[in-house]
Amino acid sequence: MELSFERGPERGRELRRLPAEHYRKLLLLYSRNNGSNLFIPIRAMQYLAVFDREEVVFVDGQGPRVIGLAWREFHPGERGDLRTPVGYTCVYYEAKGAQVMGRLQGEFLKALDLLNDRQPRTGGDATVIHFDRGRDR
Repeated sequence: MELSFERGPERGRELRRLPAEHYRKLLLLYSRNNGSNLFIPIRAMQYLAVFDREEVVFVDGQGPRVIGLAWREFHPGERGDLRTPVGYTCVYYEAKGAQVMGRLQGEFLKALDLLNDRQPRTGGDATVIHFDRGRDR
């Protein structure tokens, strides 16, 4: 199934921060999806979030397939600690984007938690590496 979305002209942008735990979950869910686009329904707002490793785009599920806003330019390497929130740029493509953003981040985080809880864990093989203790002395 192929979905396409339109992106209008940029109406504004701002720097924001995503909690570290949710950034980690986003990457984990993406990797469990074998690197394919990750679709995250935000039922409370009738929005769909799509993550493609570079950005998260948000589409209003009630209207045409137009990107309302996007989270781009994640900066995880700028953190000194893995528990520190990850900076990103929020780009608005619709006039109502800034109004929606007030509620969207919280609802997105809830939807991400729900998707994480519902996704089956893979039973991948583990490898144990034995270290030669004689070389450490």
